[in-house]
Amino acid sequence: MENKQTRRKFLTAVSMLAAGTMVEASPLNFAFMGRKLKVVLVGTGIRGITFWGKRLVDTYSDTLEFVGLCDVNPGRLAFAKDYMGVKCSTCSNFDQMVQQNQPDLVIVTTTDSTHHEYIIRGLELGCDVLTEKPMTTDEDKCQQIIDAERKYNNKVIVGFNYRWIPYNTKIKELLREETIGKITSVDFNWYLNTYHGASYFRRWHGLRQTGGTLWVHKATHHFDLLNWWLDSDPMEVFAYGDLEHYGSANTFRGNNCRDCKHVDNCDFHWDITQSKMDMNLYVKNEKHDGYVRDNCLYREEINIYDKMSSQIKYANGTVVNYSLTTYSPFEGWRIAFNGTKGRIEAWHDIPYRKENPLSQEELHALEMTQNLKEVEGYKPMILHHLWKDHETVQVPMERGGHGGGDKRLHEKIFKLPNTQDPFDRAAGVRDGAMSILIGIGARKSIESGRPIKIAELTDLEPREKRL
Repeated sequence: MENKQTRRKFLTAVSMLAAGTMVEASPLNFAFMGRKLKVVLVGTGIRGITFWGKRLVDTYSDTLEFVGLCDVNPGRLAFAKDYMGVKCSTCSNFDQMVQQNQPDLVIVTTTDSTHHEYIIRGLELGCDVLTEKPMTTDEDKCQQIIDAERKYNNKVIVGFNYRWIPYNTKIKELLREETIGKITSVDFNWYLNTYHGASYFRRWHGLRQTGGTLWVHKATHHFDLLNWWLDSDPMEVFAYGDLEHYGSANTFRGNNCRDCKHVDNCDFHWDITQSKMDMNLYVKNEKHDGYVRDNCLYREEINIYDKMSSQIKYANGTVVNYSLTTYSPFEGWRIAFNGTKGRIEAWHDIPYRKENPLSQEELHALEMTQNLKEVEGYKPMILHHLWKDHETVQVPMERGGHGGGDKRLHEKIFKLPNTQDPFDRAAGVRDGAMSILIGIGARKSIESGRPIKIAELTDLEPREKRL
């Protein structure tokens, strides 16, 4: 009976993470549960088997165990089991996997357009669900997830790791303390370089029917940060976008990078054979489902945008100007918050702010690395006060694991789920919905030429204050 009660406390804590209703409590000692948390993973691509797979196995094997892996590609499934170092069952049928293994938690890392299928079915089968961002790709699927969580006695957690980056948390702290007064407007520019940005157009993300466009797949991170920073819901969005650099915009194209005839005159040629991981995970398993990891980024079927700009109005009156560039010479972002008492300027990896000897490819590789622990140094942001001199705020910086956000997100979910977070960084269905609804609204605005009301998309009514 004690084991059952302790396990229920843990599951309640995980569920409450999604609701943002945690109260202060002592961390649970999972060793007294009588058994470990039972986890299944559906979707064995690179993000699934590394961040939500091997890292959990390496770090939290004392509190959790993988009891099942699921994927439609048997080759990737076999590779995932070996790479993660687990002895669990593998299956191509999700229902069968869940019913046989009776997991406590389902982790969803499939292609974005199928997230809703596994989220909803996982809830229906009695599991809590943790999904990789974005929660889904259109308003109809979003509403289905909202309805499912209301119907079943389980919760959805959305893995927004960017909230957990110390630099971003410092911005939240300054805004929450009204250091620059009431926020009136924000300028937010995100730059994807010609290594990272181009990679989206090689993969399934280049098709809106699977990735929802980068308005949803990538910008969900940025919109969630805005919603969290401003502590308000988006109310209306107007946007512009086009495909001018990749896809059919180019005059030549090949089959894929491995057998391309245009290597000598293509600046974006990428040799996948130099990556042992990509060769073993993807190339060796193309025969099972036809997915090509090094597709030509000039192929005609690409139907997403490569330049994007929008204006977002929030329920609390704040207006945001946002842009996303996918072929920048450098990777980074910058943001400025204008308030009634001053201004905050923050940025990441803007090369002329600080010399960095690493290449753009090396910067991205370090960000994705999960085993870096050391603080690299300090990173500044500028705090301006009206009628006074500005000051520089120095924030400890980490490079690996998305600026330290990955490990902090994991710690909250799998080690300290029942402790209160003063910055409310845990994210549930409403957070997942409000972030993607901006991107979905932006798509609809481009297509219709008119502003889109967020309230038109689902039955969620935007709130002046988030919680």
